[in-house]
Amino acid sequence: VQLQASGGGLVQAGGSLRLSCAASGTIFSINVMGWYRQAPAKQRELVAALTSGGSTNYADSVKGRFTISRDNAKNTVYLQMNSLNPEDTAVYYCNVGSIDGRYVRYPWGQGTQVTVSS
Repeated sequence: VQLQASGGGLVQAGGSLRLSCAASGTIFSINVMGWYRQAPAKQRELVAALTSGGSTNYADSVKGRFTISRDNAKNTVYLQMNSLNPEDTAVYYCNVGSIDGRYVRYPWGQGTQVTVSS
């Protein structure tokens, strides 16, 4: 199983980034895909999740600013992040799991660093 997150970087507060996660075809079409993040000295948390049927779940802190989407043809899930603020600074990961984020299926990959400067 391969789950490769990319697209992170350094951005000023108020800016935008789009993260991508490429997944193998077998798991992509039938599972819940989620974006998670872990800030320094904090626990990893669910940011957004998307079912194969299109249902979504967002953390309260990102509602209205982040959008999760998927491109089935490319086996890729995206996280569009707008109006970023320094509290969004974290390593972002993707995984297969439950819509509420309590369960993840695969070991964590390296993730992609997002740094928001004030």
